[in-house]
Order: sequence, then structure tokens, then C-alpha cells
Amino acid sequence: MRNFIFAATTASCLMASTVVAQETKVFDVSLPLGAESHHAVGILKFGEELERLSEGRFSIRPQYDNALGGEREVVEGMSFGLIDMGISSTGPMGGFVDDFMLFDLPYIFTSPEHVYGFLDGDYGDALAQKLEEQIDVKILGWMENGFRHNTNDVRALNSPDDLAGIRHRTQESRVQVDTWTALGADASPMAWTEVFTALQQGVMDSQENPIPTIYDVKFYEVQKYLNLTGHVYSPAPLMIGATLFNSLSEQDQAIMLEAASIAVPVQREASQRMEQELIDKLKELGMVVTRPDLAAFRERVQPVIDEWKETVGTELVDAAVNFKP
Repeated sequence: MRNFIFAATTASCLMASTVVAQETKVFDVSLPLGAESHHAVGILKFGEELERLSEGRFSIRPQYDNALGGEREVVEGMSFGLIDMGISSTGPMGGFVDDFMLFDLPYIFTSPEHVYGFLDGDYGDALAQKLEEQIDVKILGWMENGFRHNTNDVRALNSPDDLAGIRHRTQESRVQVDTWTALGADASPMAWTEVFTALQQGVMDSQENPIPTIYDVKFYEVQKYLNLTGHVYSPAPLMIGATLFNSLSEQDQAIMLEAASIAVPVQREASQRMEQELIDKLKELGMVVTRPDLAAFRERVQPVIDEWKETVGTELVDAAVNFKP
């Protein structure tokens, strides 16, 4: 009888441990930047909340600095079920869903409050739904890259004319190529993973990114001029393969969404704070910071907005421009 009780107890323990093992999941999360970046602040907060809310059943394993591939490859990987989760700029995403080219159009958004209000309501929900329907990738929350600024190693930009002859790298976006061509640069798309080396070797003269990214990637080592052009706002949505998300129970889906909702404002706050602090830090590191009058830049790129408005969606572009937070 004693042996029977022992055997039964052992079997029960094994069954319990099997259930726990089945419920426990570590999600790999791709990040384009490093462990000290504004992206990492948000992803680590998300992981912390995910583990807390799931009582330890769920955790994350951050994969920094494009360890799982470039941004386009990561979005495709989530779509195909090869990558669990990731954070990415929206630059490559217009190639999947035209509406996402909204974030490539210049000078659409004017402030963080403007864009947060737009993304956190019906318009952000509609964009997320289109992405999920068309490529099976679900947006959990709209984290951010931030407003993007130009750097180059040729000259300060006081007007668009100063871009003449500068070889400028854009993201893999037709709208961005048209924008920088309209501004007078010699614009070419290039995968993110190749940019630093291209600048270092003089293949490219110029690039554009948010301040925290410029600092994290150490562009100050290969670029002298930081020009605060603020030409586009770049979200960095936190995403998961929709098939993977839908395989979770409703309770676990709710846990994941709640963890993201807690992490998003933490990440945005860190992004805004780092932008202000790091401009001075980049000056200390030797960059020449210029604040150009943006009126001429806006005027020069208006034809790009006019050309692409219908493709992106006239109602969507107008809604973004006219949105009141």
C-alpha cells in the first residue's frame, strides 16, 4: 500500500510538472538596437510585466542588435512563424501594407502628443488590424523610435540646398527615396545592418534617425553634423506573430496585451527623455548641432506628399494631419 501511494504521488508530481512545462514559454524578441537603447527600456519593461502577470509562466529573451535579422526579415519571420516577437521601425512595413507609408511622409506629425493621440485611438487600431489581416502579424503596442533627424559628414544643413551632392541612405521605402531626392540629396535605400559600414567607408555621406538611435549606434564616430530636421515621426511597434498570439488562451492573450499597455508609456517617456539629454551628449562627443528653419524643407517636400497621398490613403493622411490630441 505504501508503495502504491508513493507511485501515485510520483505520477501526480510528474503530471503537474508536465503541465507547468507546457504552460511555460520563453519568447524571443528581436530588437534593432542594443541593451542600453530606448527600445530596450520598453522591451525589458514588457518582459518584467509579462512575467509578473503570468506568475512566471511567460518570459522573454531579448535578441539585440539585429541578431535575428534586419527589420524586414524580422517582420517576415513573425509572419511565417519563424520569429516570436519583435520591435521594428515602420520603414520596411510600407512594403507590406501601403497605409504604413504614412510614417514615411514628411512633416505629417508635429509633436509627440499629436502622434500618441492618433496611434492610441481608432486610427492606430485600424492600422494594426490591416497589418494582421494582410501579413498575420499583430501589433501589441505602439512603442516609438521618435522624430528622425539628419546626420552627415559633409556640411551643416541650413536649407535644403545644402543637401546637394550628398549621398544619403534611406530606409527601404520608395517614399523616403522620393523625399530625400526632392530635398536635393542623392538618395539610395540600404538595409539597416549595412549603414554604419557604408558611412565609415564613405560609400554614403548621410543618414537619418532619432537621437537615441544616433547615440546608440555611435554614428558620432563617422558623422560630424547633426541637423535637427525632425522630418518624420517613426513608430517602433511591438509585434508578435498573429498565429502564435492566437494559439494562446484568452486569459494569456489578455496578459500579453496588458503587459504591452504598461510598457508602452514607459518606453515613450524614456525615448523623449533620452532625446533631450543626448543632444547635449552628442555635442560633447564632437557633433556640430544645427537647428535649421524648417519652412523651406516643408515646402520642398510638399509635392512628395501630394504624389503619394492617394496610395497611402487620402482620408488617412488628412486624418493624421488634422488630428487634434
